[in-house]
Amino acid sequence: MTAEAPDLAGTTGRDAFRQALTEHAGQDHRIWCCDSDMGGIAQDFGAAHPDRYVDLGIAEATMMTTAAALAAAGKIPFAHTMASFAALRAGEQVKVDIAYNNLPVHIAATHGGLSGGHFGPTHQSLEDIAVMRALPNMTVVVPSDPATAARLVPLLAELSGPSYVRLGRRVTAPVGPVDRPFALGRAEVLREGGDVTLVACGPHPVLAALGAADRLAADGLGATVLDMATIKPLDVQALVAAAERTDRVITVEDHSIIGGLGSAVAEALAEHRPVPLRRIGVPDRFCDRVGSHEELLAYFGITDERVYRTALALYKGVDDL
Repeated sequence: MTAEAPDLAGTTGRDAFRQALTEHAGQDHRIWCCDSDMGGIAQDFGAAHPDRYVDLGIAEATMMTTAAALAAAGKIPFAHTMASFAALRAGEQVKVDIAYNNLPVHIAATHGGLSGGHFGPTHQSLEDIAVMRALPNMTVVVPSDPATAARLVPLLAELSGPSYVRLGRRVTAPVGPVDRPFALGRAEVLREGGDVTLVACGPHPVLAALGAADRLAADGLGATVLDMATIKPLDVQALVAAAERTDRVITVEDHSIIGGLGSAVAEALAEHRPVPLRRIGVPDRFCDRVGSHEELLAYFGITDERVYRTALALYKGVDDL
């Protein structure tokens, strides 16, 4: 499935998704919005479609069950909350009420990864992708910029099963032209090179991969950069093709290195095309500090500098530089 590209420069992924949802609901009256007292979407969707907007309050488990009931009645509910609460606090309801019944509930999750870093570990969500991709029937998407976030809405509305979408909180640069090819389940090839493959998801990791690719190019090395926005189902064909061309792969994500993009790529490569692999993300530990998103990404080395040095080391066949 593909979608048209809007121009959303200067808009956050979260706001782009909300605006697109509000607009698309004007055309598709099956769409509902279930909210968990998040605030922002009440002024968009809630104001435009008050008869299809339900604020359940800070009761995420109840919200997921309500969304499942709406889907069972033929509606297309989008459930809106923070990533940590969607994946953990309401995890049982997502599993039993939504995924088990394969209902078309679409969970729009903000504050994914370290983007809620100012709230501390309770709101940092470093395991949400691992939880969601383990659930049968669940599609898992991490768009890399506002344009792709907006284009997701009509695609998700046509899915017959559930989905989990992790959205960025702050304005980030576009990772490519707004009209570049985009489809659920398909990796986007942002750069092509023959020396290393960089696989990333989400705004900051994809930008870090692109920045590293620029630095590698200055050194005479070519990097293929895959924006793997859809983590489940993974685009194994594109991944294997890139691995065969470069013989080495690095993953970059704003998530624990356990269970997320790096794990999905490792599983696919182990089965289809084993090559040397390095995973860049948050190690197996809780974050022991608060800070801005950018500060915490730098603290854990989810940066173009780290990607660049890791790629150089992998190319030279050494552990580190």
